[in-house]
Amino acid sequence: MHIWVDADACPKPVKEILFRAAERTQTRLTLVANQPLETPPCKWINSTRVGAGFDVADNHIVQHAEPGDLVITADIPLAAEVVAKGCTALNPRGERYTPENIRERLNMRDFMDTLRASGIDTGGPSAFGQRERQAFANALDRWLARARSDG
Repeated sequence: MHIWVDADACPKPVKEILFRAAERTQTRLTLVANQPLETPPCKWINSTRVGAGFDVADNHIVQHAEPGDLVITADIPLAAEVVAKGCTALNPRGERYTPENIRERLNMRDFMDTLRASGIDTGGPSAFGQRERQAFANALDRWLARARSDG
């Protein structure tokens, strides 16, 4: 059981929740990014720095994640790949990607990309606040409890 984090754009509060959970539950946690990351001194937590480039961190996670692992990412194509491998994927707002909802999310992402490419301002996600932080912590706790009872 391993938690992988697409860490380049992961909010700091989510990383802090993950650090505490990894230490508390003795779960391996790996942050993957193309820049150096600070992690607390804990044998369960590490970071992997990958080279710069499009999808390099995503590709590293896809290559190393195994069925049953958890991947934290806001990147929908990465989520689709790891869900297809049998991993669980959560975004930093605590929303779980599933085989049932991933196609819809990919279609919406592509639609929004098309709108932006045609010059329409689609705005961005709402601010990351206490409600989103709590939703993520709750989703993580549910995954950890399920993973512990299955393992």
